[in-house]
Amino acid sequence: MARTCPVIVNAKSGPDATDDDGDVVEAAFAAHGIEAQIHVLKPDEDIADAVDRLLDAGAEAIVAGGGDGTINAVASRLLGREVTLGVLPLGTLNHFARDLGIPFELDAAVKIIADHHVVTTDVGEVDDRIFLNNSSIGLYPRIVTEREDAQRHLGLGKWPALARATWHALRHPSSFNAVVCVDGEEIERRTPFIFVGNNCYVLEGFGLGRRACLDDGVLSLNVLRPKSALGFLWLGLRSLLGIGSHAGDFDQFEAEHFEIRAQRGDEEVAIDGEVTRMASPMRYRIRKRALRVFAPATAAKIR
Repeated sequence: MARTCPVIVNAKSGPDATDDDGDVVEAAFAAHGIEAQIHVLKPDEDIADAVDRLLDAGAEAIVAGGGDGTINAVASRLLGREVTLGVLPLGTLNHFARDLGIPFELDAAVKIIADHHVVTTDVGEVDDRIFLNNSSIGLYPRIVTEREDAQRHLGLGKWPALARATWHALRHPSSFNAVVCVDGEEIERRTPFIFVGNNCYVLEGFGLGRRACLDDGVLSLNVLRPKSALGFLWLGLRSLLGIGSHAGDFDQFEAEHFEIRAQRGDEEVAIDGEVTRMASPMRYRIRKRALRVFAPATAAKIR
């Protein structure tokens, strides 16, 4: 690997973020003989502009330090290029790094980049917006929106706000009518939640919410069956404790592309945890092995 490397750091990611994150990251790279060219994002700075400047300067690899939203924003600019993404999981959940086997500890994550082992992963896409992990309609976007409102208007921290929003959403579930067009069929459903994964997610036990593979070339489409308020609370408790199987709670499909038509005409859609409003129909497709990423040589099933 080149002895210099551009690194974009979102210093506001994660529960322990500080303004000194850039210095800490720079020192971690230096310990592995790499001079990190650190760019700490300013509030409201456009990540795409920062990445494009590095690409115009001829960068062969760009490291993103932050949560899944930050990783997504950098990866979006690298598709279709011979430029490799490095991942520093500095966020709260770090789903993409976790499923690639990238350690959360900073020095160990930097070592993965220094070792220069490259894999190619699939990328999901909905109406020209990519997702590395998942996209969803209904319950989860509502929880994110209510969490952000509670943080903004009630001054709650992220986790208390999330707990409040989740409790409220599960106690007062709302469903919507949708038509899923997959494999030439139109399937009508009334559902509170549609979840689309970049590759297949485990729906049972302590592996819940994880993926064993990121290059199988399919999207997993999961449509939650309607439940009572008590049924939702039980579902949430089982998810939290990692017990039982959730496969029976969903109608499940695997496909390379499909379309979702919402009766209301547009819906809030979560894309790797960021919520946006999209017009119906929402068109999903898989982009096979479209992203180059530094990852451990032992990354499960990733070729």
